[in-house]
Amino acid sequence: MNHNIEIGSFVEVLDENFKGKVVQINNNEAVILTNDGFELSYFLHQLIPAVDDFLIKQGSSYGAIESAKMQKITKNHHRVNTDKKTKKDEVVLEIDLHIEKLVKSFKHLTNFDILNIQVDTARRQLEFAIANRIPKIVFIHGMGEGVLKTELEYLFGRYPEITFQDANYRKYGLGATEIYIKQNVNL
Repeated sequence: MNHNIEIGSFVEVLDENFKGKVVQINNNEAVILTNDGFELSYFLHQLIPAVDDFLIKQGSSYGAIESAKMQKITKNHHRVNTDKKTKKDEVVLEIDLHIEKLVKSFKHLTNFDILNIQVDTARRQLEFAIANRIPKIVFIHGMGEGVLKTELEYLFGRYPEITFQDANYRKYGLGATEIYIKQNVNL
């Protein structure tokens, strides 16, 4: 059952799932170099010529052989994404609390009214983020005299599930605060 197996032939091993190239023949045994780089001995009756011998012969290097093997593999369309997320992939909710971004006209509003609108907006957005398990929020409040920032810090202090700090200076300048929401795994 030799099937014209000679040195240099590509063969498959019966009852096993790998192929290789015959590098040596001694009596009734052949030494094959597997695609993984191992040399293994088999009796000639355990070997058959490789089905895709043409594709493999086109390749003269290990990489080309691997490429030929990959052409035979069908793709699994139900693959689970196992890529690790980087910090860039993290969901960040950015809320601009400048009054011109929150209302159409603010000319008639007092400073007290403006501050209440800004703090109410911050509270609603913070509770939205907590309810929807958004891990990070950035509130853009501007520099000003620090009144809004002080009110926000007081608001944030009432939520034990969050921590906060000044936001990235390069991206937001000095007028932004970053909120991290601790995810409760016991829900």
